Amino acid sequence: MLNISSMILFMYPITSRIQTQCFDISYEIEALHQGRTDIGALVSFLGYVRDFNEKPDVIALTLEHYPEMTEQALDEIQLNATQRWPLLGTRVIHRVGRLEPTDPIVLVLAVSSHRQHAFDACSFIIDQLKTQAPFWKKEHTASGDYWVSARYSDEHAAKRWNDLESSDIQT
Repeated sequence: MLNISSMILFMYPITSRIQTQCFDISYEIEALHQGRTDIGALVSFLGYVRDFNEKPDVIALTLEHYPEMTEQALDEIQLNATQRWPLLGTRVIHRVGRLEPTDPIVLVLAVSSHRQHAFDACSFIIDQLKTQAPFWKKEHTASGDYWVSARYSDEHAAKRWNDLESSDIQT
C-alpha cells in the first residue's frame, strides 16, 4: 500500500516499510538473513497493541503518519544505528491504520556478527522510533477517543543514548 524505502549501506541492507497489512516475522527474518554466512546474531523487537494505555479500556487505536517524513525518519534512525554499531543489516516495519489489541504494530530487526551489537542496536532503534518518527496515535476507548501525548518514559529512554558516544559503543 505505502512506499517502501530500502538502502544498501556498506553492502548491508537497511529497510523501512510502513504498511496497513500485518507482517510475517518469519518471512522478514529470512529475507534479512537469506544467504548470509557472516551473521552471528539477529535480534528482534515485536510490538503489539495493548488494551490499556492512558485509559484502561482501549478497544482499538488508529495510527496516522506523513509518508515521506516517516520513511525518512526511519531510514535516518537505522543509519544512525549503523554508525554506532558494526551492523550487517536492519529492518523496521511499522503498521498504520486501525489496529486492535493483540495486533502486531512494529517489527525491528538488527543483525550483526556479535549479539551485543545487535541487542543494543535493536533497543536504540525502537527507543528512537518512539520519539523521532512522526506517527500520530488516536486511542479508541469505551468512554471516547483521544490523541495520545508523548510519554516521558519514551523521551527518557531515547535520551539515554545521547550520553553514549559512538566510539564508546563500538567496542
